[in-house]
Amino acid sequence: MADQVSVMVEGGKAAPGATLGSALGPMGLNVGQVVAAINEQTKVFAGMKVPVIIKVGANRTFTLEVGHPPTAALLLKESKKEKGAGKAKHEPIGSVSMAIVKKVAEAKGDDLFGNSLDAKINQVLGTCVSMGLLIDGVPARDILSQRRGTKA
Repeated sequence: MADQVSVMVEGGKAAPGATLGSALGPMGLNVGQVVAAINEQTKVFAGMKVPVIIKVGANRTFTLEVGHPPTAALLLKESKKEKGAGKAKHEPIGSVSMAIVKKVAEAKGDDLFGNSLDAKINQVLGTCVSMGLLIDGVPARDILSQRRGTKA
């Protein structure tokens, strides 16, 4: 018998359907309780797919490990866009504030490399460059260069 189940669910909208029911039923878990716990812990990611690992313990207990959506998905949600630019360098799709960049870096936490918040913010800025997102109306590449002290 497996001791964990990995699923991708839409934030706050897990359902006790075939996927979860068939995986959790044989383990003796109350599928309704598991779904309620998943929805509670993933509601902040509404509208985005989130990885969830359900670890099954003794006596029909369970714990959840909720992952984070990709950085690009968080930025698209914040910018209210559906996809990044086809030609990011020449066709920006929109603009987000530096506060949003910081918020995304903090939300991703240890999923991003780097020992400091500044290093993580730089990674998010790099994602903005590749997506064609401006930062407060300025190309993300320019902001990143300023932060690094180099020319674009």
